[in-house]
Amino acid sequence: MNRREFALTATLGLGGIALPARAQTPGFWDLLREGGCVVLMRHAQTDPGVGDPPNFKPGECSTQRNLSEAGREQARRVGAAFARERVKLDQVRSSAWCRCVDTAMLAFKQNTVWPPINSFFGAGGQDEQTRAVLAAVQGWQPPRNLMLVTHQVNVSALTGEFLAMGEVVVTRPGAQGNDATRLRVLARQTF
Repeated sequence: MNRREFALTATLGLGGIALPARAQTPGFWDLLREGGCVVLMRHAQTDPGVGDPPNFKPGECSTQRNLSEAGREQARRVGAAFARERVKLDQVRSSAWCRCVDTAMLAFKQNTVWPPINSFFGAGGQDEQTRAVLAAVQGWQPPRNLMLVTHQVNVSALTGEFLAMGEVVVTRPGAQGNDATRLRVLARQTF
């Protein structure tokens, strides 16, 4: 997906599905407490813009679009909510992009960078990365939960859903409605 296609998709997609702040699907926390979930989070709020500046480097935060102060606070709210609701995350993985690493560390105080969830915005590799994630999560079983902090393009490729920054969706591999190419969203929460 190139930048123009993404901008058009994002513009059209937001019109009909934007959720009010802190919207929650019933059962969100219950599903997570049951476990066996693969939880996808789009990184928290960033400085204005789409994608990254030209010539950015994934390992160099100064060359990227990063979390805003509001995004840092949003990430902390996510982590506080998970702690308050006593939801255990067995693993937290993120993209190598600084906004994802920072979101994971501010929210959950742990993180492992996992290349299959790096952004492929404007770079290709969507099919290969998406297949790698789907293959890796298919055996995820209760009571464990896996948190993946990634980018809009990755979440859309995995679920067909458009998430706001800082929004979280719950999926469960093997759940009815999943297939070999998609994870079905069972619940969502906007923080």
